[in-house]
Amino acid sequence: MLRLNNIAPYFLVFFVLLVSCADKTAKQNVINKKEVEESLMKVNKKMVKSEDEQIEDFITRYSWEMKKTGTGLRYMIYKHGSGALAAKGQVAKVNFIVSLLNGEVCYSSDAEGPKEFQIGKGGVESGLEEGILLLKTGDRVKFIIPSHLAFGLLGDTGKIPAKAALVYDIELVELK
Repeated sequence: MLRLNNIAPYFLVFFVLLVSCADKTAKQNVINKKEVEESLMKVNKKMVKSEDEQIEDFITRYSWEMKKTGTGLRYMIYKHGSGALAAKGQVAKVNFIVSLLNGEVCYSSDAEGPKEFQIGKGGVESGLEEGILLLKTGDRVKFIIPSHLAFGLLGDTGKIPAKAALVYDIELVELK
């Protein structure tokens, strides 16, 4: 029969090795987590750059002279209205056509009726909210909304696919 005195040194060595290995595993997880975050950042930057290039190619193809906001929203007001400037808290009523960069129409007010939303309350794409604040009643505008300001990585689970930049043709019909 084994005595505890004979097992104690082996137990101590086993315990030290176990703690030592656990400590190395924890350090490796920290390093791996940091490496993963850096890799994801690189991939994200490449995706944003690629989408930005696609948008710029689209603009060049149509010879549009668009302005760009700090968030990446592009816009071109091609018909100026004479109404009031949009402001947060107002309800905007818009006629619209939403299409992909390849020209495929996803949604339109012709099929679905005008869209109404309260500016600043969410419920619509953040790029649309940002863009509406640039308009006066009666303005007609083209927006190009990058995916991060539209429906992002998932799309809308309807007609807009994942990671899709959107082209909006908007008429700001009314502000209430």
